[in-house]
Amino acid sequence: MSPNSPEMSSYSLDDLLLLMERLRDPVDGCPWDKAQSFQSIVPHTLEECYELADAIENENTDQVIEELGDVLFQIVFYAQLGRENRQFNLDKIITILVEKLLRRHPHVFPDGSLQSRALDNDLDSEEISRNWEKIKTHERRNKHQFSILDDIPASLPALTRAFKLQKRVARVGFDYGDIDSVLTSLQSEINELIEARKTLSVEDIESELGDVLFSVVNLARHLKIDPESAVRKTNKKFDARFRYIEERLLAAGKTTEDADLDLMDRLWDDAKSRGL
Repeated sequence: MSPNSPEMSSYSLDDLLLLMERLRDPVDGCPWDKAQSFQSIVPHTLEECYELADAIENENTDQVIEELGDVLFQIVFYAQLGRENRQFNLDKIITILVEKLLRRHPHVFPDGSLQSRALDNDLDSEEISRNWEKIKTHERRNKHQFSILDDIPASLPALTRAFKLQKRVARVGFDYGDIDSVLTSLQSEINELIEARKTLSVEDIESELGDVLFSVVNLARHLKIDPESAVRKTNKKFDARFRYIEERLLAAGKTTEDADLDLMDRLWDDAKSRGL
């Protein structure tokens, strides 16, 4: 049944909270859910977020709805764990979130309340971004975080963290002035990688390759392209083209083990010509 079907049952957030509580019931709850902890469900949370991103990129509305539900369930799961440990509950999570968003949007809520409205709200996006960073800097100091990099999680995917590190320091002027300078830096890093290969040192090669990738992320940032999104799209394109090679080989009674590189290259070019 489609999520938009009028015959579908309608449940509320309270119903979801009750369901979560029942899953964790020590007497007759689900054995798997009862065994989980904050740490054990982190991988599931990350997986659900990636599945949501994939559904959005595929523009599959039904799948987006389903994946949003899965992400919401992760939040409710953490809230239940916090409630059981007498640390926090969903209301506390929502309260802190609303307070933070009110504080960070003075151009919309001038006196910090949901009811307030700005009479003159003609700030451009760059000015809003600068004000946002000033507010976040103040928040970091209140948390005794004095580096502008302190709140960028080390557990982020490497390309995403590189992007955020570069974006953060650029706000204080530590940045290349134009794309040509970024390209020059990238070429320099590639040259250093070429030289590192001559040393046959795995450590040197890894270090220089990391510098190249970091520079590519910097180029993506200057081009206003999210590097993770770009690579995901390239992965999807590569997947489709190689599957085409496999399908064409199968139709000819062959496998990838039977085919030489020249044949696979020709099929790859055929896939490209077909818009895959």
